[in-house]
Amino acid sequence: MCGMSQQPPVRSTDSRPRRLDASMSLLTNVMDHSLDDGYAEAAARKRAQGEGGMPRTLRSKLGLAAGLVLAALVVTVGAAQARVAAPVIAKERQELIDRIERESSDADDLEDEVDSLRSEVDERRSEALDEDGGGQGELVALLAGDTEVTGPGLKLVIDDAGGNGAGGDGPRGETGFSDNGRVRDRDMQQVVNGLWASGAEAISINGQRLTALSAIRAAGDAILVDNKPLAPPYTVLAIGNGKQLNTKFQSSADGLYLHALKENFGISTEFSVEDALRLPAAPSLIVRTAEPKAGKGTS
Repeated sequence: MCGMSQQPPVRSTDSRPRRLDASMSLLTNVMDHSLDDGYAEAAARKRAQGEGGMPRTLRSKLGLAAGLVLAALVVTVGAAQARVAAPVIAKERQELIDRIERESSDADDLEDEVDSLRSEVDERRSEALDEDGGGQGELVALLAGDTEVTGPGLKLVIDDAGGNGAGGDGPRGETGFSDNGRVRDRDMQQVVNGLWASGAEAISINGQRLTALSAIRAAGDAILVDNKPLAPPYTVLAIGNGKQLNTKFQSSADGLYLHALKENFGISTEFSVEDALRLPAAPSLIVRTAEPKAGKGTS
């Protein structure tokens, strides 16, 4: 046994050939699989959707920031424009207030002028009635409306809006001045008072002579002058200096009132200066209380 030689055990070997780069397996694995499959799939999907390389979250934030900047810009511009426009609006408002105050003052002045003219007319009438003789009796009769008069003057025709006047003597059937533009008794009162204040010496409406005792009233829709109903159109005749009478009346408060009726309610008005007018005498003139003042020329 001692003389037998011991052979080393023979190991079994793999029959497959060994790769030349087997010692570089880690580097080979990196080269063969450089991208993770999931990452590669996600990148391919983004490229297919055309979404580039910018993350969606970043794009959303950038869009939101741009919207906020735009909104801030709009608010800033609006505030700047408001600050610029504020002084202009305040100036226009003050100018309107000043204009209203001036117009109100002018209206007050016109009212004062009308009152002064009325007082002057009343004073002159009183002076004429106090006088006696020297033709004053005829003047008293003229001023009192007891005699027919002729002379130059102003003719004024007033009609309801749209020619609603039906003609004839009698009440009108429709009502509601503000709706259908009818002339009221107070409108005729202002017209007559304005003509007296402007210098009229005798006045008639539709042939009805006005006197110091005349009354203009309303009964239903009809306008009454000394209890006689009148129908539109209303023809007002005023004896006096026609041109001067026309100018003074239309510039007076009562003339402006008539103009406002025309503008706001469509009331029809027509002025004409006449060379010759004829006004009838008042049908009846009865004085029950007044007596002439005792003085020069009286018994």
